[in-house]
Amino acid sequence: MIIAANILPEFGAAGGPLHPEITVKYMAVSFIFFSSGLTLKTEDLRAALTYVRLHLYVQLFSLLFVPCLIFVIVSALSFSPLDPWLLNGLLVVGSMPPPVSSAVILTKSVGGNEAAAIFNSALGSFLGIIITPLWLLVFLGSSTDVPFLLVFGQLSITVVFPLLAGQLIRSRYITQIQRAAIPWSSLGSATLLLIIYTTFCDTFAHEDVDIDEMSLFSIIGLVFLLQCSLMILTFYISSMKCFRFKPADCVALLFVTTHKSLTLGIPILRIVYGSDPHLSVMSLPLLIYHPMQILLGGCLVPTVRAWMTATEKLKYPHLRAARYV
Repeated sequence: MIIAANILPEFGAAGGPLHPEITVKYMAVSFIFFSSGLTLKTEDLRAALTYVRLHLYVQLFSLLFVPCLIFVIVSALSFSPLDPWLLNGLLVVGSMPPPVSSAVILTKSVGGNEAAAIFNSALGSFLGIIITPLWLLVFLGSSTDVPFLLVFGQLSITVVFPLLAGQLIRSRYITQIQRAAIPWSSLGSATLLLIIYTTFCDTFAHEDVDIDEMSLFSIIGLVFLLQCSLMILTFYISSMKCFRFKPADCVALLFVTTHKSLTLGIPILRIVYGSDPHLSVMSLPLLIYHPMQILLGGCLVPTVRAWMTATEKLKYPHLRAARYV
């Protein structure tokens, strides 16, 4: 998609034949969240409501601790020769909520607390509609003339209402939806690729945009180190005896607290910074973080599954965690 955008940026740029300011900003984004509402199991979310301590841990770690930690890191790197817009992109990553899909899929693959992962991913997405724009405006300010309340109005139209509509239709026509076997995941991925394509079309349409290669590779390394550090940190904290989390809970926490949502992140960026020529440069760290979290998580599945199996055989699984790793 990035290569295609570079070849003919005028096609997908704002005002071009695709008219992304309408087709992407409203129609494509709404479709992603409508399909999420159709596929999200309401009964699983209902069953996970009682895990209050776990929910607080996830949301505070993901939406408070991580943004503040990355802000400290970026502040320390602000005196380095790294591209400041790529550093701003790290702040964007820190501001994002948990994703609805990847963390849940990895938790299920290990055999962890899937219901808790589903609930917190969905809850994080809802909270992210409010908290993510707030963090972005605190860290970066707004480069658009759109009033603050209008930002939340657009998010409600393109995110909240489609998601609720999907859940309502699912509750009434679940049998017909399952029988239709519509590949919602593939359609959602294709829509997301369209969003990425038009985002980079806007960037390449500005001839003065230039990305320093050294800065780009440095950001890739930083994203990798950041993910590894966050996963190690949340694993050790959640394994402490004082929290009394079960091994299956720790598995859900490992993935949900450290993963960030690309699906929610790019639409919010397009709404808040749609007219900024540096939009896609700020999007790059998030675009790097998303596939890396899936690759790292996939590589860890066998090891985490073995750890969970070993700790469940013990009376005090939290004491086993540090020695196993």
